[in-house]
Order: sequence, then C-alpha cells, then structure tokens
Amino acid sequence: MTKASPSAGDRKRLSPEERRAMIVAGATAYFSEVGLEGNTRALSKRLGVTQSLIFNYFSTKTDLLEAVYRAVYLDRISPDWPALIADRSRSIHDRALTFYREYTQAIFSYEWMRIFMFSGLAGEELNRRYLEHVSGLLLRPLMEEFRHAAPGPKKPEMEDIWNLHGGIIYIGIRRYVYQVPCPDDQEPAIRAAISRFVDAFDIPLEQACQTVPAQTAAGLPDGKAQATADITTR
Repeated sequence: MTKASPSAGDRKRLSPEERRAMIVAGATAYFSEVGLEGNTRALSKRLGVTQSLIFNYFSTKTDLLEAVYRAVYLDRISPDWPALIADRSRSIHDRALTFYREYTQAIFSYEWMRIFMFSGLAGEELNRRYLEHVSGLLLRPLMEEFRHAAPGPKKPEMEDIWNLHGGIIYIGIRRYVYQVPCPDDQEPAIRAAISRFVDAFDIPLEQACQTVPAQTAAGLPDGKAQATADITTR
C-alpha cells in the first residue's frame, strides 16, 4: 500500500501566496546548484509537486526565473542604502564601510553567488540588469560622494568604483563559487579595501569626515556631542 507523503498534506494547507513562495524558494536552491539550464520537470520532482502546478503560477520558465531574480537580487537591496550613501554628516569612509558591511551580509550566500555566476556564463540578462540597477542606484552615487570628499584634482571614476566593488564581491565568490577557505569575518578585508581606496585619492581621515563645528557640538547634549566626536575621529 502506498502511503501519502506528509508533504502532500502540507501542500494542501498552503495558501496560493505560500505555495508560490515555496516554488520560488525551491527554484532558487535548484538553479543555484545545477545552473539556469535546469528544467522544470526536474524541479517539480525535487519539490514533490507536479510540473503543471509550477505552471499554474508561472506561465513559462522565464517567468519563474524572473521571480527568482526578484527574490535573490532586488528584494535584498535595502531602501535605506541610497540615503546612507548620500549622508554627508558622516565621513565617506564610514558610509562606504557601513554600506559594504550591510551589502555583503545581504548577498553573501550560496544562492546569490552561484546564480549570478551561472547567469553570466549562460549569457543571461539577469546579472546585466542587476549590475545596471546597482550601478545607477548605489555605485554611481557612491562615486560622486568619493569625488566630493577628494580634496585634490585626482578624482575616482566609475572604473575605480567597479574595482573596489569587484574586489569586495570576490570574497564571496571565493567562498561560494570556488569554495576555498575564507575568513569567517569579512569586515577586516572590507575595511582594508576602503582604506586603500580612500588613500589612493588622497582623502585624509580628518578631511573625509564632515566635522561639526565646535560651537555646534558644544550645544548638544552630552550623548549627542560624544556621538559627534566619535564620527569625526573614525
């Protein structure tokens, strides 16, 4: 006698939204392992559902990949990052470090790195679209803030920002694509990369900081005055 799979009962209790999310999560894991050439028949077997169920929610494999793209890439972009990058009350060194600390925490995962690499190797548009989006939303504004902080005629260009960005992302590629040993804490490497970048454009720490005038800081409560002092000495 064939016993019903426990997952079958679980699936019956899923709402359409939950079932769709389950398919997207399963597809993300599947494509990160086998590449984007993986097919929906094998995916359905892995998920324990029929292929027709998948196509009830996604009319084509392309539509499914679009949902994976949104879940893996777009949904991990914090709406707070553009304001963080533009906040000139903080030094550019501090802003860049905070941004890359949060960004790497968001994207350093098996699924993100491997789908990104598979997409590039397959010539898919997913990573090109993502890079264009990140460039316009985050990296070009970051370049403008570095340019604003640079005191001399030597100013960073987008190629310089891509070199900084690529070097930091390479930490995740080593860990999740090449699967070679990497430090558990990537922040020292991020901090060093940003410090080298700041030094390359002659941005001294005291000039990189947006120092609050002493008379302004003096009028702040002790706690806020201390926080201001902390910012200007980073």
